[in-house]
Amino acid sequence: MTLSDITADVRGDRLRAALGDRVILEGDSGYDAARLPWNVAVDQRPFAIARPGSAEDVVAVVRAATAAGLRVAPQSTGHGAGALADTDLSETVLLSLAGLRGVTVHAETRTARVLGGSLWNDVLAATAAHGLTAPHGSAGDVSVAGYCLSGGLSFYGRAHGLAVNSVRAVQLVTADGSLVRASADENPELFWAVRGGSGAFGVVVSLEIDLLPYADVFAGMLLWDASRAAEVSHAWAAWTASAPESATTTLRIMNFPPLPELPPFLSGRSVVVVDGAVLETDAAADSLLAPLRDLAPEMDTFGRIPAEALVTVHMDPPGPTPAVSRHSILSELPPEAVEAFLATAAVPGLFFAELRHLGGMIARRPAHAGAVGAIAGEYLMHAVAIVPVPEALPGADAAVRAGIDALDSWRADALALTFVDGGGVDPAAGFGSAGERMRELKHRLDPKDTFAAAHPV
Repeated sequence: MTLSDITADVRGDRLRAALGDRVILEGDSGYDAARLPWNVAVDQRPFAIARPGSAEDVVAVVRAATAAGLRVAPQSTGHGAGALADTDLSETVLLSLAGLRGVTVHAETRTARVLGGSLWNDVLAATAAHGLTAPHGSAGDVSVAGYCLSGGLSFYGRAHGLAVNSVRAVQLVTADGSLVRASADENPELFWAVRGGSGAFGVVVSLEIDLLPYADVFAGMLLWDASRAAEVSHAWAAWTASAPESATTTLRIMNFPPLPELPPFLSGRSVVVVDGAVLETDAAADSLLAPLRDLAPEMDTFGRIPAEALVTVHMDPPGPTPAVSRHSILSELPPEAVEAFLATAAVPGLFFAELRHLGGMIARRPAHAGAVGAIAGEYLMHAVAIVPVPEALPGADAAVRAGIDALDSWRADALALTFVDGGGVDPAAGFGSAGERMRELKHRLDPKDTFAAAHPV
């Protein structure tokens, strides 16, 4: 009997025999809860869900899945679960790393060892006591591994580059069920590939990252009513054209319905916000922000804050949220592009449109980089729509697609892989010139295509 002849029941029995209560099959009482990603708008239905608690457990899961003729899809939180929309999971074990969390800080070398399911909040809590921080994103409950190994944009980015370049070593389980370490000196080809290829080359059980020497940072937000959106957006675009690499900021237009759980300054309003961080002295930061502050925002929270508080500045949702989003990289942001952005942002309902300032070190690839080391573009356009009920999904998806398409004239041939959260997106633009070598290594290191990655190689 070949693997293709094995029935679903037999496969399920083999998984159960090998993994016991570490696996949940369709029909089990906990299946529906276990398959839910952070983005609960995504309806992922894998053959089974495995919940390892150690690196050895991960080895057992990969070996049991392959022995049963099943693929493996690693997932830490499911923030980007929409990227799996084009992947058939009916013969795939969703390997949840949520139980594999822990951070060890080595202050003397300014590094940290982070287990594969750890969140940025875990890292920030551990590093704060040492006066250090990390190149995290705008949400603390995003996994370190998925974020870092798919690029990683932070408010430190223009000064320090993509988070993926902070990765020193990765420990992962490969397609043959081996637990290996990949670094510049050990398995260097795998180390190159996984820094950008992420879950396409194995299940990451830990990684070692460089930390940043900041105990505090000058950061915050400026907020205006959306009636000022045109004035503020054009001013921010002009300001970013000459802003130093020490400043990484985002412009957002946010539309909120009247909801009691929202603070009064947001509930039932549309607002325009500039937020971010400025890696300067207080005096230099104040001077740099003066042109934006001259526009008289109704709220101004910029100031010196503990570094671990930077993760709250962007006001990302604090818990699982059903949403659909799209993004593109822009090569420039002339006044005509700002006008197109303003037009697309004027969508009623719970809809956010944002522009993130890139460039600087984000656009410069360091010599030691892996497959992904930079993003060739000056701005990132991101459109997000909340999906309160499943019936709203088609309309929400159409709205964000239209928003991104409106700026097509300024689109660069690039992607930020951590912002891919929907089907129908070819990740090749995110891999750039590394794509051909990645595909060759994927064929050699995972010839049976064991791993179903959010960004397939």
